[in-house]
Amino acid sequence: MTPVNVSYSAFSSVKSAVQPDYLPKQRDRQNPNAWDALYLDQAIPVDQFAKGCMVRDLQNWTRSYLLIPIKVIANILLALIMTVKRFLPFQFSHYWLMHHAASWFLKTFVSPEACYLIVRHICLGSNIVNFLIDNGPDPTIEKSKLYPHTVDDLAKNAFLEHDLILYNFVFDYHEAQKKNSNWLKELPKQTLNFDSIQPVQVEIDFEQKSWFRGLDLESAIELFKVFYSLCLTSEEFERAVLSLEFDENFGCYFSQLTGDYSWNHVITNRHPLAPESPFAAARNLLLHGIITEYLHRYLELRKEMQTAGNAGVDAPSHALTDAG
Repeated sequence: MTPVNVSYSAFSSVKSAVQPDYLPKQRDRQNPNAWDALYLDQAIPVDQFAKGCMVRDLQNWTRSYLLIPIKVIANILLALIMTVKRFLPFQFSHYWLMHHAASWFLKTFVSPEACYLIVRHICLGSNIVNFLIDNGPDPTIEKSKLYPHTVDDLAKNAFLEHDLILYNFVFDYHEAQKKNSNWLKELPKQTLNFDSIQPVQVEIDFEQKSWFRGLDLESAIELFKVFYSLCLTSEEFERAVLSLEFDENFGCYFSQLTGDYSWNHVITNRHPLAPESPFAAARNLLLHGIITEYLHRYLELRKEMQTAGNAGVDAPSHALTDAG
């Protein structure tokens, strides 16, 4: 079956021909549905199509019945791998095997909703980094071109590239700030450039389901982190785990640009100087994905308000107050 091209946008309601929007059940005041309430709540704005995928994923039976035993088994295996690799007189890695195994694993065992969110996350990360470059101290810093459209595209070293883009951006941004020490003083005179905050295309076939293809997102991450640690050197795996706690730093970068610190409380991956244990990596990666969704939606709303202001149109009054 040909994959369906699912496009989503902050500025228009785009629905998939295969995967309908999340449809809440008929309300029962004596027995309210917690998942429907979570989906309908707009306290923290999130792309609605992506949120529908998240809520479906949270209701997945594997999350209810398999996640806890998967966590136990995965962490035992992770402890063994990390211990053995620390004592080996040499280190080894195999990026090709890691990425092709990940692509196969996702297509074979993981739900379409989880696959959609994973591919989408890589694209949103590129949008976010490119926005910071466009508005930062040096707009000539090399931008991210990492925009996978399918699960197969992830086999092209997407996960490794995603981490390298983040760390190289931090180095480049630091150097640019040193060379242009007065750039923050010029910010109030400039209009923010939102060209990089654009819809991305993700091609997932939501009809291709089977008994095997049913793992929820967090269970899938728990399992694959074990193979990830095996295919990377100890230093590379440590770097990948630490990258999840840079969310707080990136939140500060954005607040510098926008002058708005009211939404930073939604960032829960904090304190990279006091790193979390690698055994919490799967949970932190799940939170990292959610925080990325919050941040990207916030930037979409800022773009919407700026565009409306330039056109002389009143922007929705709830657009940013809800984000805080």
